Amino acid sequence: MATLAFLGAAKQVTGSCYLIETGEHRLLLECGIRQGADQRDDEDEQPFNFDPRTIDSVIISHTHLDHSGMVPLLVKGGYDGPVYTTSATQDLLPIMYRDAASLILSDYERKNRRLLRAGKEPETPPYDMEDVEQALQLIVGIDYGIKQQVCPEIQLRFRDAGHVLGSAIVELWIATKEGNRKLVFSGDLGNDCAPLLSDPEEISEADILLLESTYGERNHRPLSETLQEFKQVIETAANEGGNILIPSFAVGRTQDLIYWLGQLKREGALDNHTVYIDSPMAIKVSDVYSRHQSLFNDDDPDFRQFIKHGWDNWLPGLVYTPTPEESMELNTINDGAIIIAGSGMCTGGRILHHLKHNLWLPNTHLVIVGYQAQGTLGRALVDGISQVKIYGEEISVKAKIHTLGGFSAHAGQDQLVRWANNFQPKHPHLFLIHGEPEAIEALQQRLSQQYQWDAYIPSLGEVITL
Repeated sequence: MATLAFLGAAKQVTGSCYLIETGEHRLLLECGIRQGADQRDDEDEQPFNFDPRTIDSVIISHTHLDHSGMVPLLVKGGYDGPVYTTSATQDLLPIMYRDAASLILSDYERKNRRLLRAGKEPETPPYDMEDVEQALQLIVGIDYGIKQQVCPEIQLRFRDAGHVLGSAIVELWIATKEGNRKLVFSGDLGNDCAPLLSDPEEISEADILLLESTYGERNHRPLSETLQEFKQVIETAANEGGNILIPSFAVGRTQDLIYWLGQLKREGALDNHTVYIDSPMAIKVSDVYSRHQSLFNDDDPDFRQFIKHGWDNWLPGLVYTPTPEESMELNTINDGAIIIAGSGMCTGGRILHHLKHNLWLPNTHLVIVGYQAQGTLGRALVDGISQVKIYGEEISVKAKIHTLGGFSAHAGQDQLVRWANNFQPKHPHLFLIHGEPEAIEALQQRLSQQYQWDAYIPSLGEVITL
């Protein structure tokens, strides 16, 4: 008897993790960290409720850490099997894992200095760079459309999800004593107006469908309106003499922003601003994007011609600030800077330093271009918090906050419903995951009313029979 256990991103957005057992073998689908309000207090001490040594194979849909970030910890726990992902994701994961490990080790170093000064015992980081390097040795890259045997009873195929470079919809064919079952996991589905990547591939057959619901309760603002608002923010900042801060994910969002800013540059909208990419990781990721241009859509052939010679060829005047010294220099700029920095939810990284130096200024514009999970600083700023603490210092929030939903790399409700309804004529058993409760319930109601399709909302830790 084959079973599926929902070990993460069930009635939550982050921490994607699902365990498939066939009786003979165990396959882990996703191995992501929990972020924001999804975090649990005991994650460092008890990261898994199973023995990593009993897992035969791991499948990762894409590079974002809420889908992939626990793999080094899995390896530290004794896992030594293959980690299957797409070829582009295989090229991105070294950047993501090494950066995450570096941040964790730096955080623990600062934390342990405080503990030692207080006469307390230092704490050990959950994993180190050696665990990361061991994990990277296990990565197996597979191109879209290729079937791969990942367990004796399970075959895998990746399809393009259009979310970020290398993101995948996961198809699994599972042989059980009761018969064969096909399970499809949507992964994170892309927004169909994303400038660089193709739309999510359509799939028409499955017995079980796991569907993400991040934006299950709403649609994104039309892209044309979003771009117009973005231009207005830039114009206002130029008139007021302030800076523009954009917290951005290094994978996907930053590259999309360079694309749109390049378009605005051609329209004369950036004449008074300089764009800074203040993220060493985003700079490296952009190089990987350049090596995988075959995965880009064909909507703008001029763009491909330009970035053959570098992203700064598409956006003239683009400035990279990879070193800490160059990043700190940005804090001396009083106006005319558009600073794109991580992390995308303002939970760490260089954006925190820029927020500390700029949030209290009324002519600063903070532009939110991606999903902000509950419990993150980004979400608190979107919700209108008036005072925040950054690096132990109380900062008054006087900056203007703008939320530009049209730049989202996630599908909105209409797009989710349209993609799911490709499973015709027979609707599969549907499980809604990867969403906050109100988003999941709204999507469940829409599917029921429009298609008489009953979707189940699993709880964390719940196990079903395939």
